[in-house]
Amino acid sequence: MRIELRKMDPAIREECESLHVREDQKVYIASNADSLKTAEEYPEVARPFALYADGRMVGFAMFAFDEEYEDPEDRYWLWRFMIDRKEQGNGYGRAALEVILSYFRDQGANIVTLSTKASNERALGLYHQAGFKENGQMNGEEIVLKLVL
Repeated sequence: MRIELRKMDPAIREECESLHVREDQKVYIASNADSLKTAEEYPEVARPFALYADGRMVGFAMFAFDEEYEDPEDRYWLWRFMIDRKEQGNGYGRAALEVILSYFRDQGANIVTLSTKASNERALGLYHQAGFKENGQMNGEEIVLKLVL
């Protein structure tokens, strides 16, 4: 399986906005439409991507890169990450996370941060397998996890 990150552009935006997580997962992540609006509000830091598996869009990810931020351990965030409900259970999440972390490494990131609700057990399992660890901080109602690259 080959996962590819494609920068968001108008030609693929509508398809990306049509991707959704399962109903029970909606409490954990903003819709892709809302995420893309956020990206427009913060163009200097937001990096939205569609996730493709073998040429087919299967998910969405958005990163926050703020290399000027005062805390060097808080400059690189995996801000959004989802696999479409129809594509879940096929290993795309794990494979995409590997590609995402390679992107961060290639861009010079040394620590990647993310946050999610403690009840998001499926995502936490994936993040823990990748090496992310809770650091005791909270981001609103979400626990913060970091990975040293």
